[in-house]
Amino acid sequence: MFKHLLVFFLSFMLSVVSFAQQQRLSTTSKKAESLYLKADNYARTRDFNKALELLAEAIEKDPQFAEAYLKASNLNKMMGNKGLASQQLEQGLKLMPYNPGFANYYFELAEQTFQKGDYEGAKSNYEAFLKAKSKNSRAIERANQQLSVIAYALEAMANPVEFNSVVLPRSINKFGLQYFPSTTADQRSLIFTARQGSLPDHDENIYISQRKGEEWQSPVSISDAINTPANEGAATISGDGKTLVFTSCSRPDSFGDCDLYISYKTGNDWSQPRNMGTSVNSKSWDSQPSLSADGRTLYFSSQRGGGIGREDIWVTTLKADGTWEKPQNMGATVNSKGRDLAPFIHGGGATLYFASDGHLGLGGLDVFMTEIGTNKKWEQPKNLGYPLNTHADESSLYITPDNQSGFYSRSMNTDAGAFTVQLYSLDVPAAWQSKVKSTYAQGHVFNAETKKPLGATVQLYDVNTDSLVQQVNSDKITGEYTVVLTEGKQYALYVSAPKFMVNSLSFDYTSKQNLTPVALDVYLDPVQSGSVVVLSNLFFPTAKYNLERKSKTELDKLISFLQQNKEVKIEITGHTDDVGSNAANQVLSEKRAKSVVDYLIKNGVPAQRIQHKGHGETKPVKANSSEENRQANRRIEMRVL
Repeated sequence: MFKHLLVFFLSFMLSVVSFAQQQRLSTTSKKAESLYLKADNYARTRDFNKALELLAEAIEKDPQFAEAYLKASNLNKMMGNKGLASQQLEQGLKLMPYNPGFANYYFELAEQTFQKGDYEGAKSNYEAFLKAKSKNSRAIERANQQLSVIAYALEAMANPVEFNSVVLPRSINKFGLQYFPSTTADQRSLIFTARQGSLPDHDENIYISQRKGEEWQSPVSISDAINTPANEGAATISGDGKTLVFTSCSRPDSFGDCDLYISYKTGNDWSQPRNMGTSVNSKSWDSQPSLSADGRTLYFSSQRGGGIGREDIWVTTLKADGTWEKPQNMGATVNSKGRDLAPFIHGGGATLYFASDGHLGLGGLDVFMTEIGTNKKWEQPKNLGYPLNTHADESSLYITPDNQSGFYSRSMNTDAGAFTVQLYSLDVPAAWQSKVKSTYAQGHVFNAETKKPLGATVQLYDVNTDSLVQQVNSDKITGEYTVVLTEGKQYALYVSAPKFMVNSLSFDYTSKQNLTPVALDVYLDPVQSGSVVVLSNLFFPTAKYNLERKSKTELDKLISFLQQNKEVKIEITGHTDDVGSNAANQVLSEKRAKSVVDYLIKNGVPAQRIQHKGHGETKPVKANSSEENRQANRRIEMRVL
């Protein structure tokens, strides 16, 4: 809006030229007045340099000559000397008594002092402007808006949100500009955008740094397949480090000014980037993507039509067939009539951080956070406060899944006076933390017979809601996979591959505990006679055989396996621990196995494909010496006949 307001002032630039002819000048020095009038004539002929030279002499003769400062300010502004113009405007107004005729000067100085972060000075001048009863409705609206911002800013500065931050080492901050940081879920890889300098012809590329111990290694280009002579930047990476979405502009296959591209990693190699197509990209600017931990939900900024402000935040999800849904605007709770940019979705998926100048803040772009409420809708955004947010533009905040640390970028000037953007790490204050804390499970998938890595589908379900919350693929070359686990959830993890048994695992984080990473290699048995898997996510009340509702996810997975392997016949076997009598445990194990079979038959599996048996406490897998071991012995297994 400030740029639009400057248009108004262009017609006002030389208003002071005729001011001396209309009112008496403040100086008592005849020599200074003479120099001023000569400068006025030179200004009329547009010889601004000579006019400024004479005005400097006039000020030297009379340092209290207010009109000389004001005229010099106007001329310097027209010549692009903004810093000097601002100083002279401030000095000139300071020497003059309040005058409603200077309304536009008060407004202009208010804008300039605000841009410097001088809230009190800006407040004084906005109030002076409003007092003058100007008829410029746009400027009046702006002044009132800025006074609200100033009141908020002063309150925020009086109640700062304390946090510790450290500029990353020069081995990382070795470029002219570096920004948009993010990491993989295990925090071993840091990716960011960088360019050698701030000029438009400086190439913008994506870099990656690996952590060894506590130190980040010197960053390198993420891939020659991704970085090109065109600009690539504003990238986001999935939690497992296997999916990358980034922005590139003016490529031959672009649909708009800037488009989103996607690339996949197999082994150590990234695939040739692919434009995400018209289902995601528009004819306008599309940029600043943020992937969910599993790479299946994408948030991004766009100037496309149908939005609320100049830039809005949009979201799209990956469909089962591998295509992306039509992006949806995040709505008026998140998006404002201003600019809403740089979204970042936290690893837990319940908190979104973004930059905006349309929500009440400290001026410019501030960083906000919003969380999903109990009604599954995004709540009113919350400003992250001072000193992260200031009068200047802030954006590109990243917070790790465990809520403990984060990264952000900040503009500054070097000791030599050059403009730069540097990357910082920070300890995340409680006020900024997502309401959910997350960790990750990481390991490899192997063929149980050959012990070779296996490309498999890894799915994570919330058993209480029977909903798929994450899906990733293990690397077909290394077998590596990573999934994010969130506090307060009970998960079922399924690892499957064609012609292999489904492996079922369970993670229970419903009780408060320290979330620590889980290292878990998974071995899949080929589908063949004698293959056995434990159905880890079947739940029964103590000493009872009726299946609990949260067993549905496991049962439906079993049905899906049987539908995909129609020639397979199975036996469901029940097992117990040693608590209770042998006879009671035998009956309980048989009835639990039969409950599973009854569910399968009821849901379309032919009865002739299923048998069941109970073994009671006769086949423990561990000694019944602890509750943890007894829990392992209480199990339902599936065996291929």
